[in-house]
Amino acid sequence: MAKLCSINRNKKREKMVAKFAQKRAALKAIINDVNSTPDQVFEATLKLAKLPRNSAAVRIHHRCELTGRSHGFYRKLKLSRIQLRKLANEGQIPGMVKSSW
Repeated sequence: MAKLCSINRNKKREKMVAKFAQKRAALKAIINDVNSTPDQVFEATLKLAKLPRNSAAVRIHHRCELTGRSHGFYRKLKLSRIQLRKLANEGQIPGMVKSSW
């Protein structure tokens, strides 16, 4: 089980990303627009820099839904490798069986 503070910090980041997504997208559109003047681009860049760091989607870590573990994460199932193996052995994941030869 991961530290509760790490899990909560990641949840806080997810909320901030959702809150500032529109504002961040609008500023990035101005910056990437070819028709924008250099002054508009500079002003949009300053406004983007003033947004909270945790409002960037890059700062969100993928974590296991059950344990909060960040390493060995399978995106498709949203589980860590350890929980994936445990649930597969118990037959909890449809279509997944232990291979043997």
